Amino acid sequence: MHSDAGKVTGFPHRLKQTIFRILFLISKFSFHRALFKSISGFLVFLTFSFYPCSGKNGVSEPDSAKSSFALFDSDELLEVALQFDLTTYLKKNLKTGSLDGLLIIKTSETDSIDRKVKIKPRGEYRFRTCGFPPIRLDFKKWIYADPDSGKIKRLKLVTHCQPGNAYDEYVLREFLVYKLFNVFTDTCFRVRLLRINYLDSGKDRKPLVQYGFFIEPINILAARTKSGVTKATNLTQKHIVPYSMDRVAIFNYMIAQWDWAVPGLHNISVIIPRENSGMGLGVAIPFDFDLTGLVNASYGFPDEKMGITSNRDRIFTGICRSREEYKAAIEKFLARKESFYSVVNDFQYLSDRSKKDIKSFLDQFFDQLDNQKDLNRLIELFLNSCKKI
Repeated sequence: MHSDAGKVTGFPHRLKQTIFRILFLISKFSFHRALFKSISGFLVFLTFSFYPCSGKNGVSEPDSAKSSFALFDSDELLEVALQFDLTTYLKKNLKTGSLDGLLIIKTSETDSIDRKVKIKPRGEYRFRTCGFPPIRLDFKKWIYADPDSGKIKRLKLVTHCQPGNAYDEYVLREFLVYKLFNVFTDTCFRVRLLRINYLDSGKDRKPLVQYGFFIEPINILAARTKSGVTKATNLTQKHIVPYSMDRVAIFNYMIAQWDWAVPGLHNISVIIPRENSGMGLGVAIPFDFDLTGLVNASYGFPDEKMGITSNRDRIFTGICRSREEYKAAIEKFLARKESFYSVVNDFQYLSDRSKKDIKSFLDQFFDQLDNQKDLNRLIELFLNSCKKI
């Protein structure tokens, strides 16, 4: 077990695990508000009274426990609880800019780790549009991304836009897009799916259980791929390795992602592998897919300037290439067609209805690759709409 307080055994440890399980359990039932306030307040009191989060009372964390949990070392669903002043957060007018919170991660049936965090809303479109904005977590004490490596001090948490099952589906669909890009390469943002129990420290709201996911920090991605991170906003698609740029542009066309651009690093990160440092060419990594046609969120509407009327309309905004170069890039997608569909079919948390919709949407893309005539028509579309840089 790995926690801020170190490895603790005996009664305090067992009490903490019992409290953790009870907090998850009570969130699944409808409680009278006054009763819930009393129960949760008492449980929180017990948690902090018997099991402090800092290494006080002479308790230290043994070296053997330091790498017992790694956030991105598994694809299994992670059960977590996040306790903070939820009522204040949802008002979206934080005077201090952040709120104190406690993140509890269930690592097994008998163990968990906890971290004190600072909680801050993030994002622009979702902050304006959603009742529950995405979250940035700043850790007072790091957690590992991988066994023995990758200390994480800050994390992006993708949350539901509004309460309810429909918005859970949007979260799951967006999570799936990250996994689809992962079919191509490990040079992508890793994500960890979560079932989150939101606990209001003010005790004015009942617990809320929704899906969410963590996104790998860019510095961790860069370190594991032996790359540097560029924050230059004056880049264009010419500054990206051609195979990487074409892969991202066609992938974004496949999923109907119109909301991206290399200039300004809009929903694109760029890393420069060490072997490319002499050339100065970067590798593009896409993120933030909630407005894509594949996710098909009800709150997503394309910018009128893009010339499309629906988030399910596909538009190609990649750099201009030759007909032969486009054909070679498209063939790489065709070679991975079955892998794409397997990612969708094997994702157990998504409803059958959403899976059917996603596969139908992918069919519309792959149907264009089935024969030479349709493929030529798609390449012609790319040639006519590409960016001449």
